[in-house]
Order: sequence, then structure tokens, then C-alpha cells
Amino acid sequence: MAPLKKSKKTKKSSKKLKKNKSVSVVPVERRVNEPDWWDSFWHKNSTTGLLIPSNEEEGFKYFFRVAKKTFDYICSLVREDLVSRPPSGLINIEGRLLSVEKQVAIALRRLASGESQVSVGASFGVGQSTVSQVTWRFIEALEERAKHHLKWPNSDRMEQIKLKFEALFGLPNCCGAIDSTHIIMTLPAVETSDDWCDQESNYSMFLQGIVDHEMRFLDIVTGWPGGMSVSRLLKCSGFFRLCEAGDRLNGSIRTLSEGLETREFIIGGGAYPLLPWLITPYENNNLSSSMCTNFNAKHEDARSLGVRAFSQLKGSWRILNKVMWRPDKRKLPSIILVCCLLHNIIIDNGDQLHPDVALSGHHDSGYGEQCCKQIDPMGETVRETLAKYLLQK
Repeated sequence: MAPLKKSKKTKKSSKKLKKNKSVSVVPVERRVNEPDWWDSFWHKNSTTGLLIPSNEEEGFKYFFRVAKKTFDYICSLVREDLVSRPPSGLINIEGRLLSVEKQVAIALRRLASGESQVSVGASFGVGQSTVSQVTWRFIEALEERAKHHLKWPNSDRMEQIKLKFEALFGLPNCCGAIDSTHIIMTLPAVETSDDWCDQESNYSMFLQGIVDHEMRFLDIVTGWPGGMSVSRLLKCSGFFRLCEAGDRLNGSIRTLSEGLETREFIIGGGAYPLLPWLITPYENNNLSSSMCTNFNAKHEDARSLGVRAFSQLKGSWRILNKVMWRPDKRKLPSIILVCCLLHNIIIDNGDQLHPDVALSGHHDSGYGEQCCKQIDPMGETVRETLAKYLLQK
């Protein structure tokens, strides 16, 4: 949301302002305005559901997905933005200006629950329009202030990731796992098209992500229509272009036993093409040897990190798992990105999610797995090298 442009004042209007000493000015937010927002929220909402923990600390995490310490950190990131432009409309039903803490809580609750703006507003004592304004201001602020929580690792950090993948799954020089998911929505008739209609006849937007061993997102791409194939989504991404140009996954070659060696790579499911830097499993009809079967088992264990990361993301921030009602397709990528940033902030701060948060089923429930037949000969060589190495171990 762009800031309002300042209008040029005429001399005449300037004189009027000088004469009028009682011009109202929106006060700068002060924390003393609403010191008891959590007490009021907890008193009002702690008995509204059977699953709500009785302990306040756990209850806080249940409603906002983060511990109080992480919540305070998020507030510190966006405080300057939320304080610097407080429109007069951001008040509660008692007419008091909303504190930064309450604004952040409203936005987190909207993203975490996926409930309507009316429902979220009722739980905080504010109107639907306030929830809308607060949430979007928060999204704009965090998108800008938390960029450092989602970036491709430097070489030192990548070495740590590769060591962890090898220790956990036996895969040498593996830099991450890739997966994708659909964000389902309804669209007004004038905006519907076959591009946005996916394989399950839903209107949706794609989200693709690469995660490390801790299920932290290292790279994402979103904004593309769900009607395209997963392999096409990959090729539309900046990550694909960087890899093809040799500017990513271009670290040192790893020498294995008996003269075998392998380059850096990531792993993905059968919906992705087999490339020198993206290794997919052997097809089921090619599992005649123990080497292929063993490789697929290790590959699936590692690839599950991507599946689990998306289940955790969409379970934590349920706005992504519910059918969005006519979202602005230009703004939806920002909402998705901010949810990924929050996912990473939780991990980076050593926070622990509530155990019941992650989705119980697959993150793309109802969608059958796509199959890509594209096989790059060099990718086939890398896969065979890895399979031989794993069998030897």
C-alpha cells in the first residue's frame, strides 16, 4: 500500500491553519494506550473451544503460533512502520488507538486461523475494516523488514546443510529438498480463466519452496497460476535460471569412494524433471535392482522434509489452507511470502510449534502427484553415481 501523496498547500489554506489552533492530529502510538490487550483477549477467548490450552503461555502460542519472546521480536521488526503512520481508523471499540502489539496480534491471528475478518475483529473488539487495514499494514512491513530470514545460504552455511543431509540421509553434497503446493481460492467470474483452473478444477495459485534439513525455506516462488504443471513452474522460477546459468548449486565437487564424485544438487519428486542439479527418484517400473530400490528409500526420506515443511506451513498459517474468497491476485503473493517468513522466524528463534498445528494429511490433499518424463542424461549420471555410492555404504 503506497503512502498518501502530500498535497500542496496554498497560501490561503496556510493562513487558515495558523488561525485555527485546534487542528486535530493523530497521536503517535504509545504502549500505555492498551497495556492489557492480552488479558482482555484471553479472558474473552480462552473458553471458546475445547482444544484451547488452559495454561496462558501455551494458550498464547495456540492463538498466535509463536511464543511471547518470538512475538516481541516480530513486534520489534515492524514497530517503526506501524507507529510511523497510524491512521485514525485504527482504534478499538472504546476509541483508544491500537498498540503495535495489538496490531501484530490481530494480523497473526488472521493469518493463523484463516477465520473471517469479522470473526477475528470480534475476538479483539475491533471492526472488520480495522482487521483488514492492520493485516495488510503488517504484511507490507514484515515483507520488507524480515527479508533476511529467507535467503539462499552463503558457502559456509551451505556446507553445514550438506553435512546434515549426509548425516541424516546418506546423501553427499545435497543442498535441500524442493516441493510445491496449491493455494486454493474462489475468483469472480470476470477473473476466471483456464490458467488459474488446476488439475482438480480448483482455482489456485502455486507456491514452490526449497527447504533445508530443519525445514527452513531457502527459496520460494509464488504468484504463478495453479493450472500450469510443476515442471513448468520450476522453469519459470529465478532459481531455475540461476542453476542453468551455473550461478547456483555451483559449489565444490564432492569426491566419493572408488573415484566416484558428485556435484551439488537438490532433490525433488517425480513431478520434477531429472536434471544434473535436481535429482528425482527412479520410476517404479525401473525398480528391478536393489541399487534403485535403496536409492529411492533414501531419497524419499530426504524429500519428505519438503512435504513436512509445507504441512507445517499450511497448518500454522491456516489462511493458506482454506479456500480464499476472491483474493487480490496481486497481493496474494505477499501474504504467502509473509507466512513463509513467519515459518522461518519460528525456526530461527528456536521456537517450538504447538504439536497439533501441522496438517494431519498431505499439504495438497486431493491432488494426485504429477509425473514428468523429462530426463537429462547428465542428471541420470549423477543419480546413478549416488545410487552406487549409497549401495556401497
